[in-house]
Amino acid sequence: MTLILGYWDIRGLAHAIRLLLEYTDSSYEEKKYTLGDAPDYDRSQWLSDKFKLGLDFPNLPYLIDGAHKLTQSNAILRYIARKHNMCEWGWGMGAGSRWHCPGLGQSELLRVCLWGVAAGGETEEEKIRVDVLENQANDTSEALASLCYSPDFEKLKPGYLKEIPEKMKPFSEFLGKRPWFAGDKVRGRLWGPGVSFFAGLAFGAHARFAFLQLTYVDFLAYDVLDLYRIFDPKCLDEFPNLKDFLSRFEVSLLMPPLPISFVFPLLPDALLVVEGK
Repeated sequence: MTLILGYWDIRGLAHAIRLLLEYTDSSYEEKKYTLGDAPDYDRSQWLSDKFKLGLDFPNLPYLIDGAHKLTQSNAILRYIARKHNMCEWGWGMGAGSRWHCPGLGQSELLRVCLWGVAAGGETEEEKIRVDVLENQANDTSEALASLCYSPDFEKLKPGYLKEIPEKMKPFSEFLGKRPWFAGDKVRGRLWGPGVSFFAGLAFGAHARFAFLQLTYVDFLAYDVLDLYRIFDPKCLDEFPNLKDFLSRFEVSLLMPPLPISFVFPLLPDALLVVEGK
């Protein structure tokens, strides 16, 4: 079923939602409402639909998924994460790193992709970090939006530019050396008979690995940091870990999670076990 995302025809609060929909390869269409020019900001397009959609709390953005109709941008993000089982993890063939595996026959190459994405954190610490960052990202985004929509924008802009390092520093310290804002590394192991694996490790032995855990608030964090980067392209120069986060996130969008598949047409006698730790 095709989802319907309703919002103004701007980036705004729907950008993180769009990113997550794309990341999860969701089938969706957008209902975009035009907002009139200043100073009146005519909203008649939206108002003509507002009370006809069956929304409990009519507002923008909204998401309609069959009988499920919801508003509030963060609630929508959480819904999409749950819908796509993003608190699970898996192993997939066909993308990711290439490993030399003589037992695979013709190509002798196994493509392995390990991924992990959590809807809202797994441990209590991660859940706390998710809750805190969700609200902090919203506050920081709203502060910039208030400036940009202010009639005194040009007068206020120089002072706001000076304040940006103070706004970015807590994000940098909160992220620290983590790959993602809430999730850290989740460890596991692979084993099975029959072929060599991981540059000479016997497949019969335990081959330990670590994969990264992404949460829906990373989509919010990316959105707000990218907005500030657009507003002031040099604002993250003092915070290399935030720049690395943006780059890491952009790469992740090009390599979304794969469905789990345990099909080995070239290796009928193989056994693969994936065990999370």
